[in-house]
Amino acid sequence: MRTHRRSDKKIWTDVLQTVLQRGCALSRLQEIFVIIMRFDLLSDMMSGIKNGDNVGKKEVVIPASKLLRDVLKVLQKHEFVGNFEFVDDGRGGKFKIGLKGSVNNCGAIRPRFAARLDELEKFEHRFLPAAGFGLLIVSTSKGVMTHDDAKKHKIGGKLLAYVY
Repeated sequence: MRTHRRSDKKIWTDVLQTVLQRGCALSRLQEIFVIIMRFDLLSDMMSGIKNGDNVGKKEVVIPASKLLRDVLKVLQKHEFVGNFEFVDDGRGGKFKIGLKGSVNNCGAIRPRFAARLDELEKFEHRFLPAAGFGLLIVSTSKGVMTHDDAKKHKIGGKLLAYVY
């Protein structure tokens, strides 16, 4: 027996009609869509930082997680972003990230490749524009760090993101 699946367009149309019938404000509707659409918080954060820098924003607000906090600390240490603060909104929290305008490009690496120490150079050539320019962010057994720090500690890990 074959079941019929509704298309994504039909689902979103039904959600929109339901919300409008109940009289929700437009800001609440936007919150509902943001909650529904979050699948990969790291890629959402990186694209938010890149887009905010491109249009000249001073800060962006993104949902919070421990991994994002660790990645933000690395980005702040290398002066790609300014100060960031955690704002408790009663659900999961958010980060307000101050932008400096120094990001040319950044993004999350999907799938999260496992990179041994001797493979890090291969991924540098793949994701960074030039040698010694930009960072790969790696999750290791000693925490989240850059690929240069991972080489100094002589450990590999999972690739999370790139920035330059």
